[in-house]
Amino acid sequence: MLLDAGVRSGAGGTGRGGDCGVVRIRLADSRQGRVTHVQRGKRMFFRGVLVVLLCAVVGCSSTVPRRTVPTSPGTADVSRSSSGKQSVPTARPYTVLGRTYHPVASAHGFTETGVASWYGRDFHGRPTACGERYDMYGISAAHKLLPMHTRLRVTNLDNGRQLTVRVNDRGPFVNSRILDLSYGAARELGMVEAGTARVRIESLGGSVPDVSGAFYVQVGAFTVRSNALRLADNLQDRGYDRSRIREVTLGGQRFWRVQAGIFKGLDRARVGLARLRVENPSAFILAD
Repeated sequence: MLLDAGVRSGAGGTGRGGDCGVVRIRLADSRQGRVTHVQRGKRMFFRGVLVVLLCAVVGCSSTVPRRTVPTSPGTADVSRSSSGKQSVPTARPYTVLGRTYHPVASAHGFTETGVASWYGRDFHGRPTACGERYDMYGISAAHKLLPMHTRLRVTNLDNGRQLTVRVNDRGPFVNSRILDLSYGAARELGMVEAGTARVRIESLGGSVPDVSGAFYVQVGAFTVRSNALRLADNLQDRGYDRSRIREVTLGGQRFWRVQAGIFKGLDRARVGLARLRVENPSAFILAD
């Protein structure tokens, strides 16, 4: 190609003109060669970058085998937000689904009976209300009001099974349910298939500071006044010399409540509650 161009240039003029024509063609061809070389280098560079990016994408999209996780049949998604975020539902009041909850300061003497459910893979690995990662295979529970890390004895009233769990989350935010169990806890209590079960929960205590003031332990409520008087006399004979009877009317029905006391401070009331519950399992503490 270079030789033919030189000949055609020389035929149109002097030899000098022909020589210059050859030189010009050679210079242009040389430049074209350099440009071609640079373009080829750029193409190779971009191809290398593309290969690296493809490898990265393939590496990121590869999946790691995961454990097979059952779906909780008894817990609706409304029990927690889909993002797993809530408004600090630990010790301060918090609001979920338009309703505000006020957690209690102490779980001492707490008992409750109602329906429990369980939650599983939809929340597995997400942060709980106390900041821990939820482990659906562990033994834990969610309660709307009890202090975090409260230990509860849970009794399945349908089959008699019992289990001790620790509260580390808030919920369930579903009407008529009092407790949300981890999948592991629900399995131990034999309620996975049913999804829900009637349970009784009892606080096993915890370390909370003493609270000063006057407290009583209510041990019974009667519709017959003489029965209330008889129990109050018995309490006074046993050393609870400031025990009292309080009359209330609820739904048109009159009740006489018998309250043992008086206890100076919450710690003393807790001790009294433990003793009185031996004969009065439903007893609970109240402030004056």
